[in-house]
Amino acid sequence: MTTQTLTETLADFQANRALTMAADKLKINVDQRRLLVDTADRAAFVKAGDTVAPFTLTEVDEGELTLQALLQSGPAVLIFFRFAGCPACNIALPYYNQNLAPQLAALGATLVGVSPQVPERLRDIKDRHVLSFRIATDRDNALARRFGVLYEYDEPSRRASLESGSPIGEVTGTGTFELPMPTVVIIDRDGVVRFADVNPDWLVRTEPSVIIDAVRDIQRSAAA
Repeated sequence: MTTQTLTETLADFQANRALTMAADKLKINVDQRRLLVDTADRAAFVKAGDTVAPFTLTEVDEGELTLQALLQSGPAVLIFFRFAGCPACNIALPYYNQNLAPQLAALGATLVGVSPQVPERLRDIKDRHVLSFRIATDRDNALARRFGVLYEYDEPSRRASLESGSPIGEVTGTGTFELPMPTVVIIDRDGVVRFADVNPDWLVRTEPSVIIDAVRDIQRSAAA
């Protein structure tokens, strides 16, 4: 395991980007994240105690992946991320691969990274980092919408995306300006959410130790 926390790693990334990114682009990025923090409808976020209706994701290598299949051996841990080319996601997912995936496997939990990006484009992040856990498409943001964790680009972000020549809807293959906020949802074998953490600022991610502790709590409750 690495000694630096995920929070520290992302803070280092942002500090470096503040020195290297064009000031106008940095402002758009910072302002969008601040707006999300200030305006997110937290009352709509998925929360512990919610019952999860059946859903189907599309794993980039395995194809159809149902909630029932995810819960066969234990709790399901869903990590929602933005898309394969997201810089922060390319820090967080490899970090989880090293510092979370092995521990969850030992606990009998199933870890899945979830993004709205279409499978043929989403596969890139799994292959690039040789991720040991599943990476799956949430088509049309259906599950993220149900969990209340979607956001839309603000107007400056939309303009910048369009002016880049590769608007985010084309990058993801969804044709929209919607992305999920970084979110961790842990579902027990009864289909009930036992832990949920939603971060409107996409440079804030849940630490592995918090997720591991939540899964252990579920296992202790099941054994009691």
